[in-house]
Amino acid sequence: MNLPVVIYLSGIFQEKSIYIDLNANKNYTTHMKSDARFLIVMIFVALLFGQVNGLIPTLPPSRTLPPVDKKVVTARVQPVLSGVNVVKKTIPSVVTIKISQQVSNYSLEVDPSNPFSLFRRVLRGTEQTAQNIGSGFVVGAQGLVVTNKHVVTTDPKATYSVITNDGKEYPVKNIYLDPAGNDIALLKIDAKNLKPIQIGDSAGLQLGEPVYAIGTPLGEFTNTVTSGIISGLGRGITAGSVYENYVEKLDNVIQTDAPINPGNSGGPLIDAQGNVIGINTAVSNQGQNIGFAIPISVLRTVLMKYPGVVKAQ
Repeated sequence: MNLPVVIYLSGIFQEKSIYIDLNANKNYTTHMKSDARFLIVMIFVALLFGQVNGLIPTLPPSRTLPPVDKKVVTARVQPVLSGVNVVKKTIPSVVTIKISQQVSNYSLEVDPSNPFSLFRRVLRGTEQTAQNIGSGFVVGAQGLVVTNKHVVTTDPKATYSVITNDGKEYPVKNIYLDPAGNDIALLKIDAKNLKPIQIGDSAGLQLGEPVYAIGTPLGEFTNTVTSGIISGLGRGITAGSVYENYVEKLDNVIQTDAPINPGNSGGPLIDAQGNVIGINTAVSNQGQNIGFAIPISVLRTVLMKYPGVVKAQ
């Protein structure tokens, strides 16, 4: 009885037929040993031939890592700083926005001429008041500051000033608004040798990245630092304040759980490399630790147009 045997060598189908006579005499064992030796020799020769000519496959390409595209990751591959070092690097560039305005003073008095209303409001005069209302950051050493549009458009008769990190106060000479309608304003002050913040890249942000917010929450606590993570990307929201009578729809904003409060508006949202990646602009009043920031890519577009932006009236 003859049994064919098939052998695969180096990925190439080769066939060698060995015929075994089951009814043979004692020469059967000798033939088998001879055939076994023949097979071993043939396998060895085939392996050697395959190795020399590259027929033996190496690890498949899928087992090796693809080369890194440096152009894509350069902006995000930077040393991660500690929170302390992030603050040291960026806080000199953060400013507070102050408003000065005339406020009317009224009092109530009895109105005997009106039987339907016992009291009437009587104007007693006006007084000049000033308070901190927002935050911002330096982008030009010669006095160019970024903040939110809604921070500096609440009162057309008001005047504004910028308080730098070292406590110096500069009146705002010009206010420029983004002609595209984004909640961004550029302020020009007469100052020199300010420290501009380093502008990062918001295009490659990922959920879970650590971030920091610096500003003046509640208009009182200057240089307040909070931290959190990026908790959402590409959000669409309706932002505004009943106190400021300002409502706006914002698209493609960054969501963060870093605590952001009134007064933080216009301040920077900073990544773990100490680069500003967003402009803090809104906070949800229906939840906890839900804040939103305009991606810094929007500001990049605005700065490319400066000083050809629309001047605020």
